Amino acid sequence: MPESETGADPKTGTAPATGEAVVLGLCPKCGGKTLFDGLLKFAPRCRACGLDYTQFNVGDGPAAFLTLIVGAIIAVLAIWLQLSFEPPFWVHVILWVPLTTALVIGGLRMAKAWLLGAEYRRRAGEGRLRD
Repeated sequence: MPESETGADPKTGTAPATGEAVVLGLCPKCGGKTLFDGLLKFAPRCRACGLDYTQFNVGDGPAAFLTLIVGAIIAVLAIWLQLSFEPPFWVHVILWVPLTTALVIGGLRMAKAWLLGAEYRRRAGEGRLRD
């Protein structure tokens, strides 16, 4: 596969760096753009190398932390805007609803990709015994 499809380094044949894999949703094994099967749902397995993503347990931790973090940031910004400029309510709706949605979805996608990649690199998995 060409480099543009796999994301792997063509010189070394290794998987991409963690940051690149997280931002682009790349397979931690081969670097294929196959990690997600939709906006936030993991694919069952990598279409390029066959890595089974179901063996990793990312869970709901990223969603809980991200909701709290994004909620705190949006609340502080909304309070600052209200106290500084006193805009009408519809300005808050137009600003904060799309921004919150984008931050949660984008952040959740990256957090899930990072956790799955971390589990892969550390050979962690759901219900496996160590050899």
